[in-house]
Amino acid sequence: MPYKIIKGSKADQSSVPLKPLCSGSFKAWQAKASKPHRQWVAAAGFKANPGQVVRLPTPQGRVKKVLFGKQVDGYLYQLAAIYSSLPAGTYHLDCDWSEAEQKQALLGWGLAAYRFERYRKSSKPRPKLCLPAAVAAEVKALLEAQCLVRDLVNTPTEDLGPAELAAAVEAEAAKFGATTRLLSGEELLTQNFPAIHAVGRASHRPPMLVELDWGDADQPLLALVGKGVCFDTGGLDLKNASGMALMKKDMGGAAHALALARLVMQAKLPVRLKLLIPAVENSVAGNAYRPGDVIPTRKGIQVEIGNTDAEGRVVLSDALAYASESKPDLIVDFATLTGAARVALGTDLPALFSNSKDLARVIQDVGDSCEDPLWTMPLYRPYRDLIKSPIADLNNNGKSPYGGCITAALFLEYFVPDNTDWVHLDTFSWNQSSRPGRPEGGDAMGLRTMFCYLQRRYA
Repeated sequence: MPYKIIKGSKADQSSVPLKPLCSGSFKAWQAKASKPHRQWVAAAGFKANPGQVVRLPTPQGRVKKVLFGKQVDGYLYQLAAIYSSLPAGTYHLDCDWSEAEQKQALLGWGLAAYRFERYRKSSKPRPKLCLPAAVAAEVKALLEAQCLVRDLVNTPTEDLGPAELAAAVEAEAAKFGATTRLLSGEELLTQNFPAIHAVGRASHRPPMLVELDWGDADQPLLALVGKGVCFDTGGLDLKNASGMALMKKDMGGAAHALALARLVMQAKLPVRLKLLIPAVENSVAGNAYRPGDVIPTRKGIQVEIGNTDAEGRVVLSDALAYASESKPDLIVDFATLTGAARVALGTDLPALFSNSKDLARVIQDVGDSCEDPLWTMPLYRPYRDLIKSPIADLNNNGKSPYGGCITAALFLEYFVPDNTDWVHLDTFSWNQSSRPGRPEGGDAMGLRTMFCYLQRRYA
């Protein structure tokens, strides 16, 4: 627990103030500071540059206050930037930031404190931050949801296959009184989910569709769908070793969808929630689906397999079709779908697609406001020609290497009704290297944006 919950807004006297300063406020501080503190700061070379930290001592040698240079942009990572510079102890934020800005900074502290310790634990004492009770529930909920994504994505596939991913859904359902249903193996064929079964049938661990339902029947239906490919070898179109190295994260979409479902249930948003996770391993065996095969889907669309490594859109097709049958008010899907989205936007910026341009604009603006940015990409319909098949309705692989994230989104669009609001997030779910508040490994990207948008839409 990286926080100490306090009543009211004032911390106890034993906690150490964390004072953000920029060049202007630093000059004002110097004018009021005692001569020993001015000399101490000067000797330390502190000039309130972003990320700089200096600890002011008491006459007894204890820490009286911590000054730090304010980051140029945003508030989420202001405290994250100094977390590793602080010794164990209790601290509080001493600033004139607005409540919204402070909440962002408080959340960033928790994100910086995160450690994945399933296999190796640390006994090193860590600093704690005073968290006002008035905002504690909100900050903790967002932190725990993002840490849920991190924990799931960081867990190796040996310990997080389809069954374990289903168990994670069931654990969240139990907390909030939701119901779950699991379809596994041959049940997927008898219940008309042939595309999910085709992708996952070669694994010794059977493919699954995990369904969670929560909320009152008279509320608008919100459908969340997450790609749950627990490991992706590429299938018979086998990836090389470097391509497989991070494929434990290919269920990152499912982790995002589950974490968002958790936030929705925890906040008791007035919706009827349906979460769908097609959970599979894309493996190699004698019964693996092949390039050139034609796979039926739940919607009746026949899909020619141009590449078995474009499996995510295939499993999502059945889940999206099933979600659409209940006539939802909104469908949101998350998927670690294409390398093309990373080529276009890099690893930090999820690609946002929607069949409503107005909806996409609103969501992108929400992302900017909560420091969880997305970037809108076009559903450029002339590119539909690139996924046509000469022998089936669609091909799961575009004819051209260009515009790959667009053709993948266009493929998914075939399985969503025209009159239903739909949002698709192609997210990386991984930090390539460690930065303050963003350790190397699994991470949530677009999660807080979508929750903030849902709060506005349904509150």
